[in-house]
Amino acid sequence: QVQLVESGGGSVQAGGSLRLSCTFSGRIFSRYDMGWFRRPPGKEREFVCAVNWNGQNTIYESIVDGRFTISRDNGKNTVSLQMDNLRPEDTAMYYCAARLKTVNLAFRRYEHWGQGTQVTVYS
Repeated sequence: QVQLVESGGGSVQAGGSLRLSCTFSGRIFSRYDMGWFRRPPGKEREFVCAVNWNGQNTIYESIVDGRFTISRDNGKNTVSLQMDNLRPEDTAMYYCAARLKTVNLAFRRYEHWGQGTQVTVYS
């Protein structure tokens, strides 16, 4: 059973940075693509970014506007999301997601989800 646990959320002033982490357990990490999603208050969940099984391919939704970076460490079974120049509209619950590796990283279907970590950006 895949288990995902996010950490690193918090409250930050606009223009600041946060680094989110997600720890994967229960299966072989290198067999999974990993993604980050977020759900702003009162809005639908949206895709943020993803990294493929070996960390050599990434994809970002345009909403991050070049400010976020996803990375993974297959030795530690973790995936991270570095968020810089945060804006109030980045306020959301951020979710880590996993799926068995897929040919097309742009696919949005993920099988496993963490409980989320809250990010609040204030002006």
